[in-house]
Amino acid sequence: MTDRPLTLMAVHAHPDDEATGTGGVLARYAAEGIRTVLVTCTDGGCGDGPGGVKPGEPGHDAAAVTAMRREELKASCDVLKISDLETLDYADSGMMGWATNDAPGSFWRTPVEEGAARLAELMRHYRPDVVVTYDENGFYGHPDHIQAHRITMAALEMTALTPKVYWTTMPRSAMRRFGEVMREFGEDMPAPDPAEAAALAEIGLPDDEITTWVDATAFSGQKFDALAAHASQGENIFFLKMGKERFGELMGVETFVRVDTTGAAGPAEPENDLFAGLR
Repeated sequence: MTDRPLTLMAVHAHPDDEATGTGGVLARYAAEGIRTVLVTCTDGGCGDGPGGVKPGEPGHDAAAVTAMRREELKASCDVLKISDLETLDYADSGMMGWATNDAPGSFWRTPVEEGAARLAELMRHYRPDVVVTYDENGFYGHPDHIQAHRITMAALEMTALTPKVYWTTMPRSAMRRFGEVMREFGEDMPAPDPAEAAALAEIGLPDDEITTWVDATAFSGQKFDALAAHASQGENIFFLKMGKERFGELMGVETFVRVDTTGAAGPAEPENDLFAGLR
């Protein structure tokens, strides 16, 4: 036995990502006395500016957006009671295909070995028992999410650590419910073209392929408030339109796929706790 606390490390791409897919587990495990470490890889500079001004539009100031989003990230961490925040501060790469993908200093352009070496140092320092990040497609194909996955898996190979490793995901049944709820709330969603529709259909996993279902419904209010802390990006956060009660119904259970440090599938037995077997 050791006096070192059980530790969860979540590796995310941008400010606000920590709340969307893992806000529930971060709040739940913090409440259970587990040390929660958030690593945010980019500065979020490709987010909306004041008044909703988009990147590339007149008046968008990436440096000002970065400063604003850093404060929002700190506020979100306070809401979720995150123990330690680490920021790698790579430049936000924007969506796939944007010119910012290849801008100097962008996360997408950064050699995987460089980002992984920095993350490996953090892993050696915190010695996480559980590491959470995205799958190889970054859940929905965002370049910074893909890169976060790559550096996380590479960093694990660089260390002698053997944490439980999880990739965030969403059951396809929940994806269908989200579509229904978006129509219920009057979201004006143009019909995607066939290629986009096919790509959307591939997001998430069939329910029976998800290894781990963690009930964090009791902490969904904190998760909602953490998302709301990212007020500058509110136009892009559909979930805030639901209100807390409906949000908790739809977003209270967070789902993951357990893998080993190489990305191979983990044990087939379903889990309801990221720390199953560790306490």
